[in-house]
Amino acid sequence: MILLCTLPVLAIMVLALRYYSHMLQLSSYQFQGYFRVLRSEKLKMLLHVMILVLSVFAIAGLDMRNKVPLTMICGVLLLADIVWLVVLYIPRKAKKKFVVTSRVKRLFVTYGILSILILVVPPVISKLSYGETSEFNSADLSDVAPILVFIMMAVIYMAILPLIPALANLINKPIELRINKYYIDDAKRLLREHPNLRIIGITGSFGKTSVKYYLTTLLSEGFSVLMTPESYNTPMGIVRTIREHLKPTHEIFVCEMGARHLHDIKEITDIVHPDDGILTSIGYQHLETFHSLDNIISTKYELLDAVDEKMKTTGEPAKKHLKFVNGDNEIIRSNMKYQDAITYGLLEGNDYRATDIKVTSGGTTFVVTAPDGESCEFSTKLVGRHNVENIVGAIAAANSLGIPMSKLRIAVRRLASVPHRLELNKHGNVSILDDAYNSNPNGAKVALETLSLFENTVKILVTPGMVELGAKEDEYNKEFGRQAAAVCDYIITVGEKNSASIKAGALEAGFDPERLFVKNTLSEATALMYEIDAGREKVILLENDLPDNYK
Repeated sequence: MILLCTLPVLAIMVLALRYYSHMLQLSSYQFQGYFRVLRSEKLKMLLHVMILVLSVFAIAGLDMRNKVPLTMICGVLLLADIVWLVVLYIPRKAKKKFVVTSRVKRLFVTYGILSILILVVPPVISKLSYGETSEFNSADLSDVAPILVFIMMAVIYMAILPLIPALANLINKPIELRINKYYIDDAKRLLREHPNLRIIGITGSFGKTSVKYYLTTLLSEGFSVLMTPESYNTPMGIVRTIREHLKPTHEIFVCEMGARHLHDIKEITDIVHPDDGILTSIGYQHLETFHSLDNIISTKYELLDAVDEKMKTTGEPAKKHLKFVNGDNEIIRSNMKYQDAITYGLLEGNDYRATDIKVTSGGTTFVVTAPDGESCEFSTKLVGRHNVENIVGAIAAANSLGIPMSKLRIAVRRLASVPHRLELNKHGNVSILDDAYNSNPNGAKVALETLSLFENTVKILVTPGMVELGAKEDEYNKEFGRQAAAVCDYIITVGEKNSASIKAGALEAGFDPERLFVKNTLSEATALMYEIDAGREKVILLENDLPDNYK
């Protein structure tokens, strides 16, 4: 009997815990992100609760002497509920695969302990309790009671199953902090053993990854450079880079610093203590966790604060601790905290300024003027104003660190698109602008501006919209729809979360409703974008590809 009751519990337990561990991993083990997933999983949450409700009614039906077989009906519904949950939790292809890391393994050990405490201990206690009772027929109760207790605890366990990963994560937090501290201390030790290593921190609401790649390419003209790979911009990602890739021959470490919460950048700067800092932008991103623009500004400036602090601590001249800021960014200009910062951009007044920008089918040419008046023409196969802006930032830093402008010309010519950041890929008469890693209002606007540069083409937007914008999410997605209407011939939205807002904005701007489509999944949207009979060359903008923890 216990075995019969255990099988569905085990099936749901294994499949559900694997699924929610994946969601927890995608949420960076942050409770706010994980509970956002639970709130979006309305059907699964309802089915879990129904297990408890149906079980209670089934038990109540045993005492009812009427013609309605309540227990049988509830039993059938309960079985259907369990089967439905099993089907929903069967693993499917994910955009970002579930990685069984050491942390995940520790979570599953905690799951096992919690499962034993909930499912095994109470029946054992009941067995022992009734076995020692002389007032009752202990021979009968000692056999039946553990089964009843197990069934009751199994029902409760399955009802609260989505909360188990959060509880395990909370229980494991002290252990994880201790393990992280060990790795952080080890990374700090490695940095101390490289006293001549120059550390350049890069942060910003957008543009930081592009500037990181471009700067690494330019600096490699004169130095041995290590950079944080891909999107390794969290404390532990940076620590891992240092521990696994830092070599004695490296002269410069280019360190991308990401942030979702107040003081996230300070947490990183306390580990690496950057010599120089580049602030690429400040904008409305991750408002869901930052809560206000002031918090974003404060956190982004923590990089330059750390550079200034190091300059004061070491007593070294300012030229050894450089600060760079994007002078074109309106929020940075309005909150210019450090007057000694070197500005870059396209607007007049910047220390490093790009002018004479010309876009052709072969790429972009522009002229950069340095603070000392030297001018140099550059060419790149990359297109778009934003690329020029980011390249100028990289030129400003590389030139300030001693690489001549003439030498940088060759390196700029070699610059390649950053993966998934307005990366242009051609497939016959279809060009795809892959901007999958972008999810902020300014980035979306820049992407549409880049799309508009393609003349005599059919322009198609495929997007799930923008997330983590808090109370302003609908407002920004609606504006995104308006902007898209002015550029695109077709709009395909993915998922229900932001489709209504984007659609409303596009229709308000006069977009043809027959050219606006809503698809449930990216695969459906991809199939449609290829099916559209354009009659001309198509350019498709893939703007943001949300991971599986966003519904």
